[in-house]
Amino acid sequence: MKKEVQQGAQAGAVYGLGLIGAAVYFISHAAGFWMGVLGFLKAIVWPAFLVYEAFKHLAV
Repeated sequence: MKKEVQQGAQAGAVYGLGLIGAAVYFISHAAGFWMGVLGFLKAIVWPAFLVYEAFKHLAV
């Protein structure tokens, strides 16, 4: 059981760092408060944007 938890912890750390980086990026480019809120929501789902863009470029 502990082995599975340790393996999952690494992915959680990568996602957490990505969340912080994406939040900083999207919020810093926001023009107003509500755009900042939208930026934070985008930061939560940044892996979906990443996969979508990757598939878009692979399916040329």
